[in-house]
Amino acid sequence: MDMPNLNTTHQFDVIIVGSGGAGLSLALSLPEHFNIAVLAKSTLTDASTYYAQGGVAAVLDETDSIQQHIDDTMIAGAHLCELDAVKHTVEGGRPSVDFLLNHGVQFTLDEDEQLHLTREGGHSQRRIIHSADATGKAISTTLVERAREKKNIEIFENYIAIDLITTHKLGHKQQQNRAVGLYALDESNEKVHTFLAPFTALACGGAMKAYLYTSNPDIATGDGIAMAYRAGCRVANMEFNQFHPTCLYHPQARSFLITEAMRGEGAYLRLPDGERFMLRFDERAELAPRDIVARAIDYEIKRLGIRHVWLDISHKPKEFVKEHFPTLYARLLELGIDITQDMIPVVPAAHYTCGGVVVDENSQTDIAGLYAIGETSYTGLHGANRMASNSLLECFVYGMSAAKDIEAKFDHQFESPNVPEWDASQSTNPDEDVVILQNWDELRQTMWNYVGIVRTTKRLQRALHRIEMLKKEITEYYQDYHVSKNLIELRNLVMVSEMIVRCAMQRKESRGLHYTLDYPELSNELRKTVLTPPNFTVETPLVNAEV
Repeated sequence: MDMPNLNTTHQFDVIIVGSGGAGLSLALSLPEHFNIAVLAKSTLTDASTYYAQGGVAAVLDETDSIQQHIDDTMIAGAHLCELDAVKHTVEGGRPSVDFLLNHGVQFTLDEDEQLHLTREGGHSQRRIIHSADATGKAISTTLVERAREKKNIEIFENYIAIDLITTHKLGHKQQQNRAVGLYALDESNEKVHTFLAPFTALACGGAMKAYLYTSNPDIATGDGIAMAYRAGCRVANMEFNQFHPTCLYHPQARSFLITEAMRGEGAYLRLPDGERFMLRFDERAELAPRDIVARAIDYEIKRLGIRHVWLDISHKPKEFVKEHFPTLYARLLELGIDITQDMIPVVPAAHYTCGGVVVDENSQTDIAGLYAIGETSYTGLHGANRMASNSLLECFVYGMSAAKDIEAKFDHQFESPNVPEWDASQSTNPDEDVVILQNWDELRQTMWNYVGIVRTTKRLQRALHRIEMLKKEITEYYQDYHVSKNLIELRNLVMVSEMIVRCAMQRKESRGLHYTLDYPELSNELRKTVLTPPNFTVETPLVNAEV
């Protein structure tokens, strides 16, 4: 339900920041007597879910098993996945599919009118349900339609969350730290609104806009991770950033992903001379996990001094290609590439944040009343590398788990504390927006050059030095001037960039997505990398994050 927002203070039962699969699965799983706010910093469909081409991994075929899915996930995650989280997620596969079907999502069917299953990198079986090659769009548009129909869900588009409000931030240090809401900027009039609720969920995606080249939409600036850390939550494994192997290399198409399902259906990666090079790097060839494929492509691009490699599915029948990849076929044809006969120029691009805010299996963070779901969270599922199509599954499993936990904990007697309105009296309008643009570009270039697919200790040290200077400048700018969307995002992005570098510097090995030339071997020790904020309440952690 869309409503005009004339007041600047709003009271709800649950506030959800983010309108992708994670946020909307929570909203639609809560009882209808709950009053829910969904904040989207752009339009409702401008979320990473919408752009997902692959699908949802779930054990549905009799030849497959829960144990096989668990084993595949553990192997892809370089055995750094937490087994309990993997089991919780994989066992939630069938309920997640039922949730989507019950809400009207249309998936591709096979000749027997059963859900068509495809296979992607790292999976030993066909277990990916999909909607042709635009699964995310089908899921996102359907769930958005359902959310707009609900009278108990109030939608706030073009609202960007600034910071969480907690009892400790309000000065009640003698109490357990609890989230009671947040401040958010209404872009339409540049007013800051106060949102109050006993439960807040951060489902606002990852942080891959930290990199110069990314497959992510512009919203992916690490807002939820940064806000949670500032409020007192631990974060973990931020060094593990997935680079999707095959992003289209074309001047007229920015951040356009070529789905992994294309390799699952038999596409080859080739060099300019036509050599199918992946066989030199892994016996699974094009179906190796993403970190291996991305690193192989990066190696060949640097070795040969070329700008891209080629993805080739032209050896498959024309009708097969058009049937399985109609969206890609049509879009690339507009760009002058006929994938039934032409090869596709591709490069790796920053794609997914495997680390995030530490949560338990109910998506509960270290702060009471605060949840983190989807790419914003660290559940332990992905370990050192996310397996294809496990991310959408994680969104739905943990969104529904959070809904059950919130319903069980809901107290109708909750009274929000006295919260002051946003104070902008000490700030002024910015004199030069070029400062934001300069720092934005410098930060993303630094991350791409020094903290990318292949790392070294020296590169990380250089990156940290530059990021610390940028952070100081951005913090001073934030304190002096009125908030804007660009400034809020830049403040969050420099914070998560520092987290990525600090986590990477702590990991003295090469594992999964973290590959460093100074420590090329695996360590015998399996450990997560945890960053603890200075305001973390050690006495009452709600979730376990042992190093």
